[in-house]
Amino acid sequence: MTQQPTSPGSHPHQEHASRGDEGRTSLWVAGGTVFAGVVLLVDGLLDILKGITAIASDDIYGRINNYVYHFNLTGWGWILLILGVISVVTGLALLTDALWARVVGVFMASLSLIANFLWLPYLPLWALISIALDAWVIWALTAHRSPRSAAL
Repeated sequence: MTQQPTSPGSHPHQEHASRGDEGRTSLWVAGGTVFAGVVLLVDGLLDILKGITAIASDDIYGRINNYVYHFNLTGWGWILLILGVISVVTGLALLTDALWARVVGVFMASLSLIANFLWLPYLPLWALISIALDAWVIWALTAHRSPRSAAL
């Protein structure tokens, strides 16, 4: 059995343990990337449905008087529909580990986070859940570097 070189003052077993922890963390973050792709995909599908609903009927969502960020619900529906389609495409691309999808995914999750903040009075519980999921997506996509992107 060969002795692995270690830095002064470190124990060989400590170095091995730290590599094992790094491997577990890397797997956790890589799994987070798959989760991010699925969340973007599902969130995009839900945005498409919310957008179609808002376009089809202005009466479906309660009117909020005196709200600082007042929107025409039909216009807001078109915004949600477009964001939803881009999120679905990005989520699918993330599941294939496309490098461009990481950048677009962070951008889309950021836009979704802002949009859900603005949507808070209409669907408060779902908006808060979406904000938390968007924050997770941003972390997962910025924390993990796939072997392909690390080689660049």
